[in-house]
Amino acid sequence: MNSLIIIGMIILSFISYTHVAFAGWMQDQFNKLQSSNIESLKQTPLSQTKIGDGLKEALKVGIDNAIKLTAKTDGFFKNEEIKIPLPEKLQMLDKGLRMVGLGKTVDDFILSMNRAAEASAPQARDIFINSIVGLSFDDAMRIYNGGNTAATEFLKEKTSHQLRDAFLPFIRKSLAQYDVTAKYNDVIGKYRSLPFSHNVPIPDVEQYVLDKALNGLFLILGQEETKIRTQPAARITSLLKEVFK
Repeated sequence: MNSLIIIGMIILSFISYTHVAFAGWMQDQFNKLQSSNIESLKQTPLSQTKIGDGLKEALKVGIDNAIKLTAKTDGFFKNEEIKIPLPEKLQMLDKGLRMVGLGKTVDDFILSMNRAAEASAPQARDIFINSIVGLSFDDAMRIYNGGNTAATEFLKEKTSHQLRDAFLPFIRKSLAQYDVTAKYNDVIGKYRSLPFSHNVPIPDVEQYVLDKALNGLFLILGQEETKIRTQPAARITSLLKEVFK
């Protein structure tokens, strides 16, 4: 009889232990599942539409910032990264021109090129903005997963020819406004009086300033895009904060 009691007590203890262990296991599995669901919600990918809208907004903010930085007085001239220097073909003669007293002529020409670029910069805004309206979902995803200047590089690749055609009239107007062509011809006239000058080809000043102005704008735009991607403080709207967190 005593043996039966002992066996019964053992069986009851085992059942009780098993119940407690099973309940603990169930609670543990529930906790894991709940944690997994919460983490899954946190990692839910953004929709392509939201990514596309975020990229467009990032470019709009970057474009506005780039225009503000370049369109002001000295925006090009005092930014060593984008300052327009003498054309490369003439740089080798810069010292010679200065030695014969033509330093002011050279400096005036350099300043006038940068002033022309600064005056033309605002005209690029609408061209840039219009070019990002039709951004496709595929392009948006590729840009979103790209490097810090992926959107800028895409914009440059897709719009350079259009920008050049549209931007050139404004460059010409600015060149005339700041007498760039006259100053250029003055430099060239002095330059041609130097020995061996006829051996060096002379670049087209319109195309030169156009190239430098657009390259400068894209450089600054790339820097602004990088800030938005890497610096929380640059994400000035709720959409940018959500897309680039």
